[in-house]
Amino acid sequence: MRMILKAGVAVAALGFGAAAAMPASAQSDLVKRGEYLTRAADCQACHSAAGGGAFAGGRAFTLPMGVLYSPNITPDAETGIGRYTDDEFVRVLHSGVARGGKHLYPAMPYNSYTLMTRDDALAIKAYLFSLPAVHATAPANRMSFPYNIRAVMIGWNLLNNPDHRFTPDANATPERNRGAYLVEALGHCAQCHTPRTATQGLDTARAYAGAVQQGWNAYNLTSDAAHGLKNWSDAALEQYLSTGHADGHGPASGPMAEAVQYSLHYLTPSDIHAMVVYLRGIPAQPDGPEAPLPVVASQSNPDPGRQLFAEACAGCHLPSGEGRQSAWASLRGDHSLGDPSATNMLQVLAHGSQIQTDQGLMFMHAFTRAYTDPELAEMANYAITQFGGRQGDVTAQQVKAVRDAAEKPEKIGSGS
Repeated sequence: MRMILKAGVAVAALGFGAAAAMPASAQSDLVKRGEYLTRAADCQACHSAAGGGAFAGGRAFTLPMGVLYSPNITPDAETGIGRYTDDEFVRVLHSGVARGGKHLYPAMPYNSYTLMTRDDALAIKAYLFSLPAVHATAPANRMSFPYNIRAVMIGWNLLNNPDHRFTPDANATPERNRGAYLVEALGHCAQCHTPRTATQGLDTARAYAGAVQQGWNAYNLTSDAAHGLKNWSDAALEQYLSTGHADGHGPASGPMAEAVQYSLHYLTPSDIHAMVVYLRGIPAQPDGPEAPLPVVASQSNPDPGRQLFAEACAGCHLPSGEGRQSAWASLRGDHSLGDPSATNMLQVLAHGSQIQTDQGLMFMHAFTRAYTDPELAEMANYAITQFGGRQGDVTAQQVKAVRDAAEKPEKIGSGS
């Protein structure tokens, strides 16, 4: 649940009374269902900060208009959501309005959660209220003018929040409708993978054509062959969504790795398959970085980045890019290598990457302290040429910009 920003505090006796009147077995089933839906909605990733409690908030999100902090959504009565009534909780998810009438910022994807059924929203509430209460106050948001005026969101909602529930397609199979609900409502995949309009709403005419979010490319999910998913098999897509890795396509990194670790990894195989069925039907959009071309890596490539790659990367990835010991280290087919600007590769070089898997923690550490900006640019360009089949055009200035953003992630703004 991406950021119930500055959600107020409160649950009324009405909400407690309903829970108390429910038989224990039914309440247990509701909480269990709510846990699954909370996973599907990916609430934990955004509402947990490094070193903090799960769902206790405090994670910073740096946006062009300022810095937002995710709030505490544990049932603490003072700093969390412990006083929210059922209606107040549902209003947050459907309308983006917190208790007391405070409008939320759309970093919390309520314009996707608005499609969620009321029953599912209340199941999520039941699960969150079953968690230990954590007393933790998130830092104040720091937004630039005019975004620090919450009333601006009223106009934004009129333009960009349909505020209606999911309607199954009468001409689609139950499986495809289930996939649509998971992708569009709970998973809120469009929030990262769909470009934005001038008002920062979702550009539905270019749905799932790919976009850059938080400095990362969220790749094209349409049926386009060069840019999207047409050349992925169903099995590869299901493997990627469930584990964060697919043979011949590389691993997930950054926000996508988090989505797998905290959300998609917990979904049933049938739900993952339903998502793939739905994604297959999204019309092609020829946008975003293309997939890497099939190449045969040359060991005699005179590129100046070759020696840098050999000393910094080949130990895990091997000079051939095949990967040592783990398939996760293979560079073959990694979408980031098809991007001449190396958007995601530079993020990995600056921040590192990790994901917890059934085989243990898979990680790559950051390289910005060990190498200069020109060296990292040469390294990236070599990898793109050698394993992506394209000419890299990464500059030292690009590396510096990513490095600076990594070292100074919070900027701008006044309180909000």
